[in-house]
Amino acid sequence: MEEELLNISPIDGRYKEMTNEVRKYFSEYHLIKNRVIVEIEWLKKLFSVLNIEIEKKELEVLDEIIEKFNLKEAQRVKEIEQVTKHDVKAVEYYIDEKLKEKNLKKYNHLVHFACTSEDINNIAYGIMEKELINDVFIPNVDKLEKILEEKAKEYANIPMLSHTHGQNATPTTVGKEISIFVYRINRILNKLKQEKLTGKFNGTVGNFNAHIVSYSNVNWLNVAKEFVESFDLEYNMYTTQIESHDSISMVLSEIKLLNNIILDFDNDMWMYISRDYFIQKNIPGEVGSSVMPHKINPINFENSMANLKMANGIINVFTENLQVSRMQRDLSDSSLQRNIGMSIAYSLIAIKQTIIGINKLTVNEKKLRKELQNTPEVLAEAIQTILRKNGYENAYEVLKELTRGKNISLEAIRDFVKNLNISQKDKEMLLNLTPENYLGLAEILAKSI
Repeated sequence: MEEELLNISPIDGRYKEMTNEVRKYFSEYHLIKNRVIVEIEWLKKLFSVLNIEIEKKELEVLDEIIEKFNLKEAQRVKEIEQVTKHDVKAVEYYIDEKLKEKNLKKYNHLVHFACTSEDINNIAYGIMEKELINDVFIPNVDKLEKILEEKAKEYANIPMLSHTHGQNATPTTVGKEISIFVYRINRILNKLKQEKLTGKFNGTVGNFNAHIVSYSNVNWLNVAKEFVESFDLEYNMYTTQIESHDSISMVLSEIKLLNNIILDFDNDMWMYISRDYFIQKNIPGEVGSSVMPHKINPINFENSMANLKMANGIINVFTENLQVSRMQRDLSDSSLQRNIGMSIAYSLIAIKQTIIGINKLTVNEKKLRKELQNTPEVLAEAIQTILRKNGYENAYEVLKELTRGKNISLEAIRDFVKNLNISQKDKEMLLNLTPENYLGLAEILAKSI
């Protein structure tokens, strides 16, 4: 516990409990383990491709290397790396050791056969990224979306004053405004769910040079395709030494879009709380302000906003640099990829904080209704539209003169309506109109989300 106080990143310290899900999928350990998986599976693939007979029990031994791989085994890989100064080569040598231990040394020459490090790395990262996004990020966004959908329907008929340019505007409902975020999240989330990461397995510069020299009779294009697709990745045939990272860049861009939507929601909620549209639950023992006892600060939304910005900042670095290879390759992408888990971790913290924040809130209906009652001028839109319908010239200007910059009452507006030369039906409709019932289809829209 004391050691955690020395952590540089809050991901592994303060927010450790919120990011444990990420830790299960994206870490140095998981990278090493997935490299081992790819190397072993490639070895097994070669047996069939090269028509090498291998006993069932020997295959079971290979599977056992994967199944029994743990932190102790990963530490052995790291020890080898201290000598090799090459993390992927260390995995190759580790497997060589294991085969020797299991009396399978005769297959050592096929370990890492015709591979470049990126062949192993891009598949390993693809597995990690795919699982992290599908098993952690998407379910948490789904959870947030479901909560917002429930709130949209629960608050569908609660009227509130809307604001455009920070000023009083046409009334809406609390539920309708929340439903907007449900729709926005759902739209991008569905796109993200359909994305598929790509993978390559074509040697040093993407041409199968070593493969063809060694076994020219093998259809290496099909072999590579089958191998990549066996990991539920889309095969990328055209690459340099490195996989282009276009697909992960696209996925991260969509995650950034989702983060921006959540950020927009957080910001709105922060402002609504500041206007007393929502009341935060008073949790016993919890301190609001350190010196002002009357306050309950909207810390969860503020925390979420900060972490979303951290996540998006990291994603920006990825999307601006991952797709650059410098001719056939350099190692900048390798260094960057190690931080992808961080962007998801910060996103996850934010999503969880937003959910906590939402669950602390109740709608201040009394405040909302009072505010609406005090702003009858928002009915000017409805009146001028009816005047246009009835053929009035300069309808906008007439209502501007009546309402702009003036403290006008609902009674004064009704007196104005009574003197209008419009159809009786329209007049009665306007006379029955209040800021609280001038809601258009807001309730229907909220309930239909």
